[in-house]
Amino acid sequence: MQSKEVRKRIGDIGIIPCARVKVPDHARFAAETLYEAGIPVLEVPLTVPHACEVIHDLAERRPDLIVGAGTVLAEEDARRCIDAGARFITSPGLVLEVVATARRADVVVFPGALTPSEVIAGWKAGADFVKIFPAATAGGPQYIRALKVPLPQIPIVVTGGVNQLTAFDYILAGAHAIGVGGELLPKEALAQRQKDRIHELARRFLIMVKEARAQRDGV
Repeated sequence: MQSKEVRKRIGDIGIIPCARVKVPDHARFAAETLYEAGIPVLEVPLTVPHACEVIHDLAERRPDLIVGAGTVLAEEDARRCIDAGARFITSPGLVLEVVATARRADVVVFPGALTPSEVIAGWKAGADFVKIFPAATAGGPQYIRALKVPLPQIPIVVTGGVNQLTAFDYILAGAHAIGVGGELLPKEALAQRQKDRIHELARRFLIMVKEARAQRDGV
């Protein structure tokens, strides 16, 4: 799957779930369950034990799953994740060598940023999207709306505190996609293999994204 298609599919779905877990099998279960629920995307942070192995397993098992690596802070880590099959690379901050490594490998990359200067720097470095993190403490949807006024051309992914109460407003404010962790993948739901619970949460978030985009775009 080429980066152009990955970028489009992430944009179409509008949701990037993050499995920040301590048990590798929980990340695998999350990926399978979300795939069945209509969200074939999962970020596996490098804080997950044996993260590269998990990424490799998922990429091999589900070729049409968009599995990516998160919390990538070094060029070497980016290379390892890409070799394992990661289709996107993301970081909590702007790490230019990580962006450059992903670009050379034709892998989608979205670095973290907070200030307008960081957003512009990440975009100029070649990012496919720029991730605003942590969005909730930076001002929430109002901050995203303010950023999009002078920077409408930069597709923004919002992460950090996104939940069922704010997801709609973030998309309405101009976010290209939202990153969601425990609000979509509760720890107890993963540990107890509660597929129906995750399916219902996925359904709610998908509806919120669709309805917010329709209202924003006047559809």
